[in-house]
Amino acid sequence: MKSIAESLEDLKKRIRQAEKRFNRPLGSVLLLAVSKTRPSTDILAAAACGQVRFGENYLQEALPKIQELTANDLEWHFIGHIQSNKTRLIAANFDWVHTIDREQIARRLSHQRPPSLPPLNLCIQVNISKEPANSGVALDALPALAKLVSDLPRLRLRGLLTLPAPTVEFEQQRLPFRELYQAHAKLNRAGIKMDTLSIGTTHDMEAAIAEGATMVRIGAAIFGPRSP
Repeated sequence: MKSIAESLEDLKKRIRQAEKRFNRPLGSVLLLAVSKTRPSTDILAAAACGQVRFGENYLQEALPKIQELTANDLEWHFIGHIQSNKTRLIAANFDWVHTIDREQIARRLSHQRPPSLPPLNLCIQVNISKEPANSGVALDALPALAKLVSDLPRLRLRGLLTLPAPTVEFEQQRLPFRELYQAHAKLNRAGIKMDTLSIGTTHDMEAAIAEGATMVRIGAAIFGPRSP
């Protein structure tokens, strides 16, 4: 089994190859290491290789790790579904939130972000595949939510996220990412300035990079299969 250091190096090579293949500037795609269910020792092993961005889905699991690793100057991203009763702790402990999909949560994060901290970086989650079971705002409701979020204090709207319906066919993988890229570009032209497309996981990372990803979210390809 590969070490975390070896897996990270292989993954960085994949990203560089995809950047080159799709005429993206070298270094334009950032790696977010999904560390949910992983112990602090794994995060430290990745951090020793220069990885600074870590994504967590579950607040109760993330908080002890964030507190334990405070001295390591890591960047923490919340990438799970947000419950209203968790917003205060998310606002106080994370640098980014990727999964905003309704006004109530955005307003709570804005109100509860401590003034001593920089503005909280946000992405809006879009249900691009229109799947009833998936979180995310509908594409036609995105402009209104983006305008509202961009006007809230203590927040900084950075971009969009989506988790499309899975498929193994490369060209089919590209289509929802392309649609999100177009929505992102349209909002920028309308004056809602954003710089982030948080798209792509282990199985569709290359398709996401082809369609403009600026941050890919990878877990198992770094840390290995999750324990049951």
